[in-house]
Amino acid sequence: MRILLVAFLALLAAVLITLWVKEDNGYVLLGYGQWTIEGSLALFSLAGLALFLLLYVAIRILSHLWRMPERAVNWRRKRRGQRARQALIRGLVELAEGRWKVAERHLTHYATQSETPLLNYLAAARTAQLQGEHARRDDYLHLAHESMPSAGVAVGLTQAELQLAHQQYEQALATLMHVRSLSPKHNYVLILLKKLYENLAEWRKLEEMLPELKRRKVIDENACQALEMRVCRERLRQEAGTIDTLVRYWQSVPKGVRQKQDIVIDYCRCMMALDAGSRLEPLITAALQREWSAELVTLYGQIELADPSQQLTVAEGWLKDHQEDPVLLMALARLSLQNKLWGKGRRYLEAGIRIAPSAESYQQLGLLLERLGETDAALQCFRAGLGLECEEPQRALPPIAGRPALNQPVDAARPPALVENV
Repeated sequence: MRILLVAFLALLAAVLITLWVKEDNGYVLLGYGQWTIEGSLALFSLAGLALFLLLYVAIRILSHLWRMPERAVNWRRKRRGQRARQALIRGLVELAEGRWKVAERHLTHYATQSETPLLNYLAAARTAQLQGEHARRDDYLHLAHESMPSAGVAVGLTQAELQLAHQQYEQALATLMHVRSLSPKHNYVLILLKKLYENLAEWRKLEEMLPELKRRKVIDENACQALEMRVCRERLRQEAGTIDTLVRYWQSVPKGVRQKQDIVIDYCRCMMALDAGSRLEPLITAALQREWSAELVTLYGQIELADPSQQLTVAEGWLKDHQEDPVLLMALARLSLQNKLWGKGRRYLEAGIRIAPSAESYQQLGLLLERLGETDAALQCFRAGLGLECEEPQRALPPIAGRPALNQPVDAARPPALVENV
C-alpha cells in the first residue's frame, strides 16, 4: 500500500511538471570566465535531480562499505549467541532426561559466548555432581561466580544444595554462613540451615533458630510445631547427664511446650533414668488432669515416693472414671505392693488380667504368688505369660511313663490361679 501511494504521488508530480514545462520551458544562462552555458530550465532541473540521485547512491554505497566490518562482527556475535541459546536449551533438556555427560558438554561448549553464562555453569555444576565429579563441580561454580560476581547468593545456594546432597556438611555450613552474611534475610538460607542442622543433630543450633523460623514463617505452622517438639525431645536427651542440668533445661522450655504430653513423658523417663522419679509426682498428676495417658499412668506406678500410701490414694481416685483400664489396674497393683498390701495388689492384678491379659501382668502376679508360697499357681502364671509371647499355640507333650502330666495347655486369659481366686 505504501509503495502504491509513493508511485501515485511520483506520477502526479511528473504530470504536473510536464504540464508546467509545456506551458513555459524557461531559460537558464550560466557564465564563468569565458565560458557560458545556456539551456532550458527543465533540462537543468532534470540534470540537477540526476546529479543529486547519483551522489546519494554513491554516499550510501560508501557508507555500507564502511560499516561492513562492524556488521560482520555483529552477525557473527548474533550467530554465536543463537548457538549458545540452543546449546543451553539442549543441555537443560538432556539434564532433565538424565543424560548428564552429554548435557555437560552442551552446557559448557558455548558458555563463554552465552548471554547468560551463569545459568550454563550452574547447570553444568549439577551435571558434574550427578556424575560424582565434585572437583569439576566446584570449578564450574567458581566460573559461575566469575561470570557474574553480583550473583553470589545464587551461586552460594546452589553450592550449598549440592554439598548437602553429597553429605559435605562442614563445607555446606561454611557456604551457608557466607551466603547468610551476604543476604541475612534470605528465607531459603534458613531452610537449608535447618536441614543441615537436622542432619548434623545440632539440636541446640536448631533451638536457637526456632524463633527466627517462626517470625519469618519460613515453614508452615504444623511443620514448625513438629520441629519444636522434636528439638525439645532431643535436647532433653542431651541434657540428661545430671539431674540439675535436666531440670534447668526443663524450666527453660516454653510453657506451651512443657504441657505437651509427649514432652512430659520424655522428661519423666529421663528423670527416672537418673533415679529422680520422686520429683515427678506433681507433674504427672497435673498432666493426667489435663489429658489421660496410659504411659503417664504406667510411669506414675513406677515412681517411688517416701509416702507410697498417699500415692496409692491418688491413683485409686482415678478408678472412678477408668474402672476398666488395665494400665491403671497394673499401676495400682504396683503401688499396693509398695505399700505391702499383698491381697489388694493381687486383686488388682487379677482384675487387669481378666480385662486384658499381658505377659507383664502375669509375670508380676507370678512373682507375688511365689512370694506368698503358692508355687504351683505362680508356675502356671509364668507359663500363661510366656504363652502370650509365643506366636504358636501351646501344645501338651506326651506323658512320661510313671509321672503325672504337668504340662497341660493353659488358657492365657483364665489360668487356674485366677479361677481359684475369682
